[in-house]
Amino acid sequence: MLLATDLDGTFLGGTPEDKNRLYTLLHHNKQIQLVFVTGRGIRSVLQLLEDTTLPRPEYIICDVGATVTHLPTLSAVEPVQGNIAAKWPGDQVRETLKTVKGLLHQEAHQQYRCSYYYDEGTDIDGARLLATSLRCDLVLSAGKYLDILPAGVNKGYTLQQLLEVLALPHQQVLVAGDSMNDYSMYATGFKGVVVGDSEPELVKQTAAMAHVLQAQRAGAGGILEAMEYFPEFGIYLQKEG
Repeated sequence: MLLATDLDGTFLGGTPEDKNRLYTLLHHNKQIQLVFVTGRGIRSVLQLLEDTTLPRPEYIICDVGATVTHLPTLSAVEPVQGNIAAKWPGDQVRETLKTVKGLLHQEAHQQYRCSYYYDEGTDIDGARLLATSLRCDLVLSAGKYLDILPAGVNKGYTLQQLLEVLALPHQQVLVAGDSMNDYSMYATGFKGVVVGDSEPELVKQTAAMAHVLQAQRAGAGGILEAMEYFPEFGIYLQKEG
């Protein structure tokens, strides 16, 4: 089994009891491979992992899918990373979007994406048109985050590319998230869980997907709920203890 999970609001969310149960399960069951799929940058994730109570993933997909790292070696996963880099227009993204009303650039170390804050006064349509002109996609999430990514690159795309490298069947994958930048993971057809207290738009967009559980419990509890719901993943819970 491979668990591909968002961090904030998902793997890092939920009650202390649910987090302890999930983390203990992952620490003790090496048959479950862990992949973080997050909007955070790699530096932020590495800082998180200084907490030894957190299980360590083998792979980290950061920057909403724009970077993918093999944690034990801290090396980029090729050819996936090279293909993403080849699609990125570089500094002209920030220069071009300077003209968009209401965008606030996020000052963060990023290689293959450009991130902003937005609000109700932001010219989203104008930003989307400029992104398209640069052969990029615009992704909104949590009602305040706006990411510009290479066209076709997102969490779902990069996870699919990583699985090809690993030669792992999609049936063995469970994805988990809580915001619209996780939507692409469900759209690819992976079995998944939208954890409790998720962004309402994500709940709405995944409501008709038979392969997606809309969990009642938040964060880690939602992931455990999904493992109980899907029989092929429930066997790992039966091995607890």
